[in-house]
Amino acid sequence: MMDLRKGFEDYVSIHGLFTLSSRILLAVSGGVDSMVMLDLFVSLGYHNIAIAHCNFSLRSEESDGDEELVVSTAKRYGIKLYSIRFDTKAEMAQSGDSMEMAARRLRYNWFEELCQREGYEFVSVAHHADDSIETFFINLLRGTGLRGLSGIACCSGRVRRPLLFASREDILCYAKKNNIAFREDSSNNSTAYLRNKIRLLAVPLFRSFNERFNHVMRGNLGRLQATQKFLSSVIEKIESEVLTHKDSYDEIEVDKIDPSFDKKFVLFEILNSRYGFSAETVESLCAALSESESPKKFFSRQYVACTSRGRILVLKSGKEDECEVEIKRGSGKTDTSFVSISIKEDTLDNFQSLVLPKSEALLDLDKISFPLCLRRWKAGDAFFPLGMSGKKKVGDFLTDRKLSPVEKSRQMVLLSAQKIVWVVGERIDNRFRVEKKSTKRVLHLKME
Repeated sequence: MMDLRKGFEDYVSIHGLFTLSSRILLAVSGGVDSMVMLDLFVSLGYHNIAIAHCNFSLRSEESDGDEELVVSTAKRYGIKLYSIRFDTKAEMAQSGDSMEMAARRLRYNWFEELCQREGYEFVSVAHHADDSIETFFINLLRGTGLRGLSGIACCSGRVRRPLLFASREDILCYAKKNNIAFREDSSNNSTAYLRNKIRLLAVPLFRSFNERFNHVMRGNLGRLQATQKFLSSVIEKIESEVLTHKDSYDEIEVDKIDPSFDKKFVLFEILNSRYGFSAETVESLCAALSESESPKKFFSRQYVACTSRGRILVLKSGKEDECEVEIKRGSGKTDTSFVSISIKEDTLDNFQSLVLPKSEALLDLDKISFPLCLRRWKAGDAFFPLGMSGKKKVGDFLTDRKLSPVEKSRQMVLLSAQKIVWVVGERIDNRFRVEKKSTKRVLHLKME
């Protein structure tokens, strides 16, 4: 069994994560990983540490039990505790993000706020080697560049991950040997989430092919990270030659990219790392550069990229922006400033139930005309809400749903041949509903 304490000391030293005197905020959830991390910091003599615990109010009594364990452990160790409760579901509704993304933003924003207010230098989180391997497969399946295939970095801003050297099994063994109390998250056993599917189904299968799978993958990730570091330095040099910062926008002069380089690859590296544009969006943008002289807009979560005579102008999304995106048939995913939607054609036979979460929509594909249009709703927009009789204005529908002004301002609609098919995340149009007896092919839409 690995000597976890020595491994921790060696990993921290090799990567220069922090020192014994550093002021460090420990993110402790109550799960085995973070409880072991806390014990390691205490047993190895770190004295300028504090605990930060987030209750996301998603698992009712179970979440409260996690909080109680962290509170009692902090008292036993005599360590300062910061605790907060978030209304994660309200954040999801307002932002249109998935539960994972909303919770991640809430906690990291709070960690940063604590560090600035209380003077902590670093935030330590308990990601381990298995988490990094799972992240590799998640990004591989979703589509990514080399950065996404490099796993989880040990340093990101002030965030530190000192357990990336250890496996989940190493951490569990340490917890049992040292009688460390921890809580099991029941949602970890659900295959409703992609990460859990990979952990519970895919990784064990790969391990059956090669018992050294974890060791091999750690080596692969290390080499990919080294390659990404080298690549980043090359991209930085290219950026200095082709990217100019103007007063209110950035300008990329595409023609200045060395013709011996893959232009699409270089643009993806710049647009993804700097502005968060997805691989699918960059693909469409590059096609627009070569196929059309008329300006076109493309969206990430926070930015708009406009093609203009061989140049790309990138600026922050404004409140007045319609965020209008054309979706061609075969698109796997589309992005705007407020929402990302995955798009998949399927057969009705693959769905045991037609009852889906509000974040998903199932439409009769034979009633759909491409290209689709995704944009903000406008005054005068109307549709035929499923489950209601007759036509209703989108504005009135959103008011009846008791959406806040902010939520209403961010509401998107999906159109086919200028007809609304989905008020995104709220209700589909009755004219495009799936019929068990007649529908053969479906369009499955899912907010991400």
